[in-house]
Amino acid sequence: MTATASPPHSPERSPRRRGAGLALLGPAFVAAIAYVDPGNVAANLTAGAAHGYMLLWVLVAANASAVVVQYLSAKLGVVTGRSLPEHLGLRMRRTPRLLFWAQAEIVAAATDIAEVIGGALALYLLFDLPLVVGGIVTGVVSMVVLSLHSRRGTRAFETVVTAMLAILTIGFCAGLLFAQVAPGELVAGLVPRFDGAGSVVLAASMLGATVMPHAVYLHSALARDRHGDVPAGPERRRVLVATRWDVALALIVAGGVNVCMLVLAAATLPGVPGTDSIPGAQRAIAEHVGPTVGVLFAVGLLASGLASTSVGCMAGAEIMRGLLHVRIPLVVRRLVTLVPAIVLLAVDADATMLLVVSQVVLSFGIAFAIVPLVVYTSRRSVMGEDVNTVTTRVVAGVIATVIVALNVALVVLTLAG
Repeated sequence: MTATASPPHSPERSPRRRGAGLALLGPAFVAAIAYVDPGNVAANLTAGAAHGYMLLWVLVAANASAVVVQYLSAKLGVVTGRSLPEHLGLRMRRTPRLLFWAQAEIVAAATDIAEVIGGALALYLLFDLPLVVGGIVTGVVSMVVLSLHSRRGTRAFETVVTAMLAILTIGFCAGLLFAQVAPGELVAGLVPRFDGAGSVVLAASMLGATVMPHAVYLHSALARDRHGDVPAGPERRRVLVATRWDVALALIVAGGVNVCMLVLAAATLPGVPGTDSIPGAQRAIAEHVGPTVGVLFAVGLLASGLASTSVGCMAGAEIMRGLLHVRIPLVVRRLVTLVPAIVLLAVDADATMLLVVSQVVLSFGIAFAIVPLVVYTSRRSVMGEDVNTVTTRVVAGVIATVIVALNVALVVLTLAG
C-alpha cells in the first residue's frame, strides 16, 4: 500500500487512438451495472409485490435523474482528467476529507454487501449452495474479473461487464413475455404518490438502488481512464457527444430492466404468500409464469451479483485513492471487503432485508456525491469552456434538492412510525 499525490491518470489509449463512434462507448455500460445490482432486485420486487404499480414513477424519475448525474460525472472526468474523488481530495482539508471518505466507504460497504449477498442467493437458487459458500464463490469470481482489468486493461473489462449486463437483461425481462400486465394500472403508476411511511421507505430504497453514489464517483474515473486528457475544441466536443450517447443508451437498458422487474412483480406477486424474500419471489415467479422464467431470473441475479460486486470494488478503490491518496491492489481490497458480507451470511441474517436496508443506506450517500459534482461542473475555473449551462445547473440543482428532500422525509416518517 503506497501513498501518492494523486496525479491525473495516464490514459489507456493515446489521444491519437481514441477512435470514433461505437469505439468511444463503454464506460457508461460499466457504471450502469450499479443500477441493476441485487439491491435493485430486492427493492423493485418488494415494491411491486407490496404496492403493485404505484411506485413505478419513482423508477422513471430516478432513471431520468441518473442520466443527468452520470453524464456530469463522465463529463468531469473527460474535461479535467481527474475523477470526482480526486477533485474532492485536492480541495478538502484533512479532517473533512477523512469524514467524507468515511461516509463514502460506508456507502461502498453497503453496496458490496448487497452485491455479494445477491450472488450468494442466485447460487442458492440455481445450485442449492449454502449462502456462505455462495458468497465466497461470488467473491472469488469477482477477483478473477478484477484481475482481468489489471492484466488486460479497461476495454477487456468493459467487454466482460457489458456481456453480463446483456445476460441479466434477458434474465430479468424474460418474464414479461408471459405475465398478464394491466395497462391501465401501469399508466396510473406513473402518477407520483405514496401510501404511508412504508411506501416512502421503499421509494428511498429504490432511489438508492437507482441513483448510485459509488457509480457517480466511479464514472468520472472510467471516463478519465478511457479518454485521457482530451484537448479543448472539436476533439473534446466529439468525445462529449459520444459520452452523452453512451450514458443515454446504457441507462435506457438499466432503467428498462428495473421497470421490467417492478412490473413483473406487480403483475404476478401481489397477494402471493412468501414473496417478501428474493427466493420466495423467484419461486412464485416460477410457479405463476413458468419454471424456465424462474431459472432465467436466477441467472440474471447471478450475472448482476458477479458484475456489480466487481464494479463496486473498483469504485471503493477509486474513492480511497482520490480522497486518501492511497492505492491498494483491487484483489486485496476485494478480500477485505468480502468479510462483512460473509459474516452476515454466516449469522443467518435476513438476506432480502439486508439488500433493502443497504439501498436505504445508499440513498443517504447520494447527496454527498451529487452536490459536489454539480458544484464542480458548474465552475468555470474547473471546467473551462465546458462549464454547465444555466439550464443544466437548474436541472441538476432540482435533482439534488428532490433527493435530499426525499431522504429527510424518509427519516421523519421512519422515526414517526
